[in-house]
Amino acid sequence: MEKLICTVLLLLAPSVVVAACSSNHAAAIFVFGDSIFDAGNNRFNKNCTAQADFPPYGSSFFHRPTGRFTNGRTVVDFISQFIGIDLQKPYLEVHFEFLNGTRKQYPTNGINFASAGSGVLQGTNKLWEVTPIQEQLQQFQALVEQKHVDKNLIQKSLFFFESGSNDIYNYFLPFDTPTLDPNAYVQAMLTEVGSVIDRVYKLGARQIAVFSLGPIGCVPARALIPGAPIERCFGRMNVMVKKYNKGLESLVNDVPVRYPGAIGVYGAVYDAVQHFLQTPARYGFVNVTNACCGDGTLGGLVQCGQDGYKICSNPNEFLFWDYFHPTEHTYKLISKALWGGKKPRIRPVNLKSLVNLTFPHV
Repeated sequence: MEKLICTVLLLLAPSVVVAACSSNHAAAIFVFGDSIFDAGNNRFNKNCTAQADFPPYGSSFFHRPTGRFTNGRTVVDFISQFIGIDLQKPYLEVHFEFLNGTRKQYPTNGINFASAGSGVLQGTNKLWEVTPIQEQLQQFQALVEQKHVDKNLIQKSLFFFESGSNDIYNYFLPFDTPTLDPNAYVQAMLTEVGSVIDRVYKLGARQIAVFSLGPIGCVPARALIPGAPIERCFGRMNVMVKKYNKGLESLVNDVPVRYPGAIGVYGAVYDAVQHFLQTPARYGFVNVTNACCGDGTLGGLVQCGQDGYKICSNPNEFLFWDYFHPTEHTYKLISKALWGGKKPRIRPVNLKSLVNLTFPHV
């Protein structure tokens, strides 16, 4: 099986050198995205109003709030543990430590640039002072240009991208009438993602993992959208999500064609979560509708930790931790599917295979 995987990868990207698939070669993970990946960047941006720096966030694993929008670890954290490297610190944390002299160099296990509330469109939640993915790339580019990140490390690293849920959710909010129809809006999003992939490749990335959105129309926060159904998922929102995800996979399929020596993988998170929704007991879920932590309809009207919130007794039985985000249990299931899953979950190869690649120096 290992030889077969290596052969497939050689066919996808002939200039990739496949190492003996017995040990992990990925040395670091560089992370870009929104609250699904954010490890606490917004916590260090005091002007940002999208925060999870208060209890009971982080209560199940870290036993303190870290800025992660869940009760414990995220997908990035689990994958790091599977590889055997330390969890990535938020960019703003290490940046401020470097500037004030308490840190002599930037981490060699990667950096997390993700910012909760951000999108692939630069205007998404701009008033919240979030960091859009374009600015996240600028932060990474500055580190590369200032030689704070070694180019050889970059070539051995994984690059994770997940963003777009806030853009699509906001499309249905009543505050502003969209100027684009749904198809044009999704295409504008995909244009930005394509630009992100192009830029990060030019900065040296060779192992690029793009993760689909989950079924955003099923989050408890749909209760905040006038006219959205409560007794079922919001179908129109999920239609946009699926169109966006289809476009993401097309961009990933183009990676080895457009970018010599690079490999792109697509994580089908939407499909994994759909299985959780359809057969919850199989995955240990008792409730796949309501937030474990929140209040109001679906637990989706009050943010976890804010005045009036209520919390469930066992988060592991819930798909959703708060009004928008999965529990650590959900993230663990997704992570296992992305790490060792077959093509219905991640393609053309899983992350376990991807980390065993090495690349020629350029």
